[in-house]
Amino acid sequence: MARLDTREKLSILADAAKYDASCASSGSSKRDSRGGTGVGSTEGMGICHAYAPDGRCISLLKILLTNSCIFDCHYCINRKSSNVRRARFTVEEVVQLTLNFYKRNYIEGLFLSSGIIKSSNYTMEQMVEVARQLRDVHDFRGYIHLKTIPDADPELVHQAGLYADRVSINVELPTRQGLTRLAPEKDEKRIETAMRNTKSDIADNKDARKKYRSAPRYAPGGQSTQMIVGADDANDGAIVTKARSLYDRFSLRRVYYSAFSPIPEPSAVLPLKRPPLMREHRLYQSDWLMRFYGFKPQEVVAATDEKGMLPLDIDPKLAWALKFRESFPVDVNRATKEELLRVPGLGTKAVGRILSSRRFRTLRLDDVARLTVSVKKVRPFIITSDWRPTLLTDRADLKALIAPPAAQLDLFAHHGPKAA
Repeated sequence: MARLDTREKLSILADAAKYDASCASSGSSKRDSRGGTGVGSTEGMGICHAYAPDGRCISLLKILLTNSCIFDCHYCINRKSSNVRRARFTVEEVVQLTLNFYKRNYIEGLFLSSGIIKSSNYTMEQMVEVARQLRDVHDFRGYIHLKTIPDADPELVHQAGLYADRVSINVELPTRQGLTRLAPEKDEKRIETAMRNTKSDIADNKDARKKYRSAPRYAPGGQSTQMIVGADDANDGAIVTKARSLYDRFSLRRVYYSAFSPIPEPSAVLPLKRPPLMREHRLYQSDWLMRFYGFKPQEVVAATDEKGMLPLDIDPKLAWALKFRESFPVDVNRATKEELLRVPGLGTKAVGRILSSRRFRTLRLDDVARLTVSVKKVRPFIITSDWRPTLLTDRADLKALIAPPAAQLDLFAHHGPKAA
């Protein structure tokens, strides 16, 4: 490997980290350096931008420890057989970069991942040492997210959670068949065992903190994972079902979706072009429906077409409503919260305002219009004191009447778009 200076390494390893989507920083514990000691904070505003659920923009130094790797996953630009320029940071270089970037107010934390060098254990030891030095030597109190390596010794992964706010382990692909075909050196059982161990460690730590206030925190931001979309032939229905299973079995904070991006000198088993970015967007919306709107995975799957794919021209909630029109219209003055959450165009905040407002007055259509972003989308599915859609809900051209106009998806929009 050619000798590179830190700036050159940063250029290579920051670019190599762009394929990892799972770098949101929500759920971290609150720490600050008020009082004159310590460096950094998990609070406030600040080269990667992640978004918390409340909309705050979090700036993270997002890099790989190295883009060298002993694995040869077909979809990865950093795979062993890939002809890319290689670089590797030392532990001290990552520590100093993080501190220097923070002191210049460029970042609020670190997202660190890595290719696998020498062995899984050696790589994991290096990543843990970065976090340990930041916390114990430099008293860094900013956010740290470590992408752990499932093949590493469980004790090393456990140590990562002692220093990091969040840990994540990528499941990579939605199906075991896809993983076996495109990443033969990775094993679904080993990945899930690592996730199960982390779930257990987080639960044990919560119990310990109830009994002993001095017990150290363990990954207070929980764990997350990422799936690549479009590299194999898994349809949206399979991806949604897999995601719900991961949430239920491992208590994940987030499942992230990353649209497959063709890489230089690709393997012959990979598709020639990337899936539409809108597909990734719709999967995030379906994820939101399951997490915040009470939809079961089979209900989201019911909104897919005969090939198991979510429509790209309308959001999954509207697609479900158009397929199950017998559930509508609902009376906003009498419907339950669960029924209101299924109305296209009504978000969680709007539903909360409706439930609060109707305690004091009978709601009219104008009232609903003031409580939501667009009443056009809502009208065919609701009843108010002065509005009843009559035959509107049953119209064959209803989709055309309320579907939003086609628009270019913003390549740099943040992950996790809300459904409504």
